[in-house]
Amino acid sequence: MVRFAMTKSLDLIPVPPAPGVLAGNLGKPIKLTGLMLDGVTAEAGRGGQTISVWTRLYLTSDDRFFHRIIEGLSAHVEYRAREAGHHVSMTKPGFILLVVHPDNTGDLWLDAAAATLQILVKRSMAAGTVLFEKDIADVTAMSFPLVEIGKEDRVVCIFREGWRFALFFDFNPKGELSIADMERDLGTLHRRFKYRDLYDAITDENVFGRLVEAGWFPFVEILGRKFRELVSHCEAGFELDEIEAKLIAAFDAQRVEAMFTRWMAKPHFAGKERLLRSALNNFASGDAVAVLKIVLTEIEGILGGAYRKVHGTGAKIKKLLEFAVQSAEQKAGQPDTLLFPAAFGDYLKSHTFAEFDPVARTGRASSRHAVGHGEADADSYTQVRRSRHC
Repeated sequence: MVRFAMTKSLDLIPVPPAPGVLAGNLGKPIKLTGLMLDGVTAEAGRGGQTISVWTRLYLTSDDRFFHRIIEGLSAHVEYRAREAGHHVSMTKPGFILLVVHPDNTGDLWLDAAAATLQILVKRSMAAGTVLFEKDIADVTAMSFPLVEIGKEDRVVCIFREGWRFALFFDFNPKGELSIADMERDLGTLHRRFKYRDLYDAITDENVFGRLVEAGWFPFVEILGRKFRELVSHCEAGFELDEIEAKLIAAFDAQRVEAMFTRWMAKPHFAGKERLLRSALNNFASGDAVAVLKIVLTEIEGILGGAYRKVHGTGAKIKKLLEFAVQSAEQKAGQPDTLLFPAAFGDYLKSHTFAEFDPVARTGRASSRHAVGHGEADADSYTQVRRSRHC
C-alpha cells in the first residue's frame, strides 16, 4: 500500500511515506464553538414519539436524504462560523472537514486539510515517484495525517469528485471514534465516485454479461481508458474486434515482462515459473494454442497450492473458486473494492471454468474444462482469448 496526498480536486500527488516530513496542511482551520451536532433523524415523528436517529452515516449526492441532511448541517455550521466572525459558504469548497471536540468546539477545514489516499499499486514505486491513474489497482482508505482527531471527537467530511458529492459523519455518541473505520469508509466513497463507470458496468447485467461472454473482466492490469472503451462498445452493442485489437497491442514485451515479475513475487506462482515463462514466450511469438493450453490448465494448480497453504489439504474446484473470492476480499479488506471479488467469482464460474456439453461440442478455448479435456474447438484458440488469460 502507498499513501498519496490530494489537492482540492482530489488529484493524486506523490509524497514521502513518513508523515513527519510532509510540508503541512494547505491552510488553517476556522475555530468554532457551540457545535451541537449529535444526530440526524432517520424517520419522521410527531412530538412525544420515539424515532430512530443516525449517529454515523456515509452517503452520496445520489441518495435521497443527502440534500436534506447537508442543508441542515451547513446551516448550523455557517451560523456558528458567523458568530466567530467568519462569513463562509459551505457550498463553495470542494473538500470540507469538521472535527468537533467533546466541549462542542471545533476545527473547520475548508479546502485546507492535507488528505491522503491509501492505494494498492500495480508496480513497485519509490517515494517521490510520479503516479498515474494506470498505476492504481485499488483505493482502500482516505486519511488526514496532519489533523488531530481524538477518540472522543466527532467528524463530518464532505467532498466533491466530478459532479457528485460525498458526505460522511460520525457523531460518536459513545466517545469511541474508530479512525480506521472512518478512513475505510471515506476511501470507499472516493473509490465509488472515481470509478463509478466500472461499478455501473459491473451492476448492469446486459453490459457485464456481454463482457463476460466475450471473455473480459476489469482485471487490474487493464483498468483505465482502454477498458472504459471496451465497456462503451458493449453498452452500444458494437462489435469488439477493433477495441480488442487496440487493447492487445498495448501489451508489449516490456509490459508483459513486468507482469511476469509480479507473478513470480507470489509464492504460489513461483513454483510455476518454467511453465508460465513458456506461456509468455509463446504469447510473444503469437502461438495462442500453447498459451491457452498452459495457462488455463495451471490456474487450478495455483489456486490449489494457495488453498493447501491455508487449509493444509486440497479441495475441488467449487471450493477453490470460493476460496479465490474470499482471498480477494481479505486482501482488499472489503467486498466491493476495485478487485471486484464477487463479480470475479461469477466470471471464473461462467467463463474460465465454464462447463461444456461434449455431445453438442460447445467447448471453447476460454474454458479450462474444455481445454483440459481436449474438447475446445480449434478455431476458438485465438489471440484475443490468449490475451485475456495472460
